[in-house]
Amino acid sequence: QVQPVESGGESVQAGDSLRLSCDTSRYTDKYYCLGWFRQAPGKERDAIAALYTTGDSEYYATSVEGRFTISRDNAFNTLYLQMDNLKPEDTAMYYCGSCRQYPPVGNDFWGQGTQVTVST
Repeated sequence: QVQPVESGGESVQAGDSLRLSCDTSRYTDKYYCLGWFRQAPGKERDAIAALYTTGDSEYYATSVEGRFTISRDNAFNTLYLQMDNLKPEDTAMYYCGSCRQYPPVGNDFWGQGTQVTVST
C-alpha cells in the first residue's frame, strides 16, 4: 500500500477545533475501512474513528463521540477528521490508514502522523 500523508495537526487551546486531512488518493489495494488512530506518549495506538466499505458504516471511540466527525471527499482522495471542542486528553500523534474488523484494527500502513497538542 502507498503510505498515506497526514496533515493539519497544531497546538491549540481547549475548546478549539481542528480538521485533519489524510491523502488517500494513491491507495490501490482493497481495504475494509479507512480510519484515524492516535497514540499518546506511553500509550497504545488506539482507533478513534473509521469509515467502512462493508458492514458497519462508521465507528467512533466513546471518548470522541459527538465531538469528532470522520468523512471522505466525493472523489475518495482525502480522509478527514473534524475535531471540535478539543480537550487536553486529545493530545496525541494522529495517524490514518486502512483497517479491518470492528472495532477497527489498523493494517500497519501508516503515514508519518500529525501532532495535536491541546492546552488548558
